[in-house]
Amino acid sequence: MHPNQEKWDRIYSNRPDTNPVTAEVLQHNQHLLPETGYVLDLACGLGGNSLLLAEKGLTVSSWDISPVAIRHLQQRAQAKNLSIDAKVRDVIEQPPEANSVDVLVVTHFLQRDMTELLTATLRPGGLLFYQTFCRNKVSQQGPSNPDYLLKDNELLTMFAGLKVRVYREESLLGDHSMGWRNQAMLVAEKV
Repeated sequence: MHPNQEKWDRIYSNRPDTNPVTAEVLQHNQHLLPETGYVLDLACGLGGNSLLLAEKGLTVSSWDISPVAIRHLQQRAQAKNLSIDAKVRDVIEQPPEANSVDVLVVTHFLQRDMTELLTATLRPGGLLFYQTFCRNKVSQQGPSNPDYLLKDNELLTMFAGLKVRVYREESLLGDHSMGWRNQAMLVAEKV
């Protein structure tokens, strides 16, 4: 068993609440989604994004390294009568093919050396919805390892070849008790 699989299986097995949550980048920007198309929810976890996307009528594939997470997603999808192709897959070892998706969703997953590959995964006109944690955060939410935390404006430089449609990163500015903190979000289009 891969160490990451063991880690994530343990995390998902020990969660008292397995209700999947949809990422804010998708919640707030779902109006940008196409009416039809093929979507990949990469490193999908419990599949909150996948469920919303399937409810919108899109063709959804969901990949995660954790069989526990995929099993939860499959049970949820079945209970809601949604068609989601959920697979246990190590996205680092088995990345998606080039020009294979209309929408790519990546949340709380950061593997910098996959940036070009993720960009290539999108078909022309395809959309990337990306959200993950930042180094400059107001609480301890998310990982502490800087390898898994974005530097200021890093998403903008990582995906500089895409056309930015939405970007939000509040960092440590202003009143820390207000706003959307600790993470950055990006919606970008491959032109």
